[in-house]
Amino acid sequence: MIRAIIFDFDGTLADTVSALCEGVNLTMKRYGYPTHTNGDILRFINNGARELIRRAMPRHLQGDEDLIGRVLADYNRDYATVYLHTDRAYDGVAELVEQLHGQGYRIGVLSNKQDLFVRELSRQILRPGSYDATQGVVAGKPTKPHPYLAERIAAELGVAPHECVMVGDSDVDVATAQRAGMTHVGVTWGFRDEAFLREHGATRLAHDPAELAEIIKSLNQTV
Repeated sequence: MIRAIIFDFDGTLADTVSALCEGVNLTMKRYGYPTHTNGDILRFINNGARELIRRAMPRHLQGDEDLIGRVLADYNRDYATVYLHTDRAYDGVAELVEQLHGQGYRIGVLSNKQDLFVRELSRQILRPGSYDATQGVVAGKPTKPHPYLAERIAAELGVAPHECVMVGDSDVDVATAQRAGMTHVGVTWGFRDEAFLREHGATRLAHDPAELAEIIKSLNQTV
């Protein structure tokens, strides 16, 4: 029985690329490094802010962990000034979240984004009372695709991992679900296309929120 739906944030609930690019470029300019396009940021994301910054830095500096830590600290401050520029969910997604919650599913938001930003962005783009928990990166703990964060939010939702569906747009979400023992549903409206998701192990794909609702309904009909 599926009791909880856990949504990735970036590329699943909302298109965050422009705000991420804005924050990264504020930091790159601060250090005199080359700036990036939205397309660059799409290639850099999904493994947390530290890896985003590593990949955004000049290649010859990407092995300097102390420097990456300093640049990351500045990025966290810079992104904090622009992250709420992501001010709406993808069309139909907030409504779907509310619908699923009204059907009795526990709803979580799970991201490799910084925890504070996940909480505040969820509050900004989702309807009040339509979700139960959010979870971002915890200092000193592993990020997705390690199962730590997925297991943590499942516990907060009061469900076992096998009772969860993880909804996400990336290979990282596929791998996280597999490692945590959760069912995965990929969405193709985000940052990775259908061919990419299938190549990385996705077997259930939704092309719009209505199709995602039908897939989730079917999962409980087959158990």
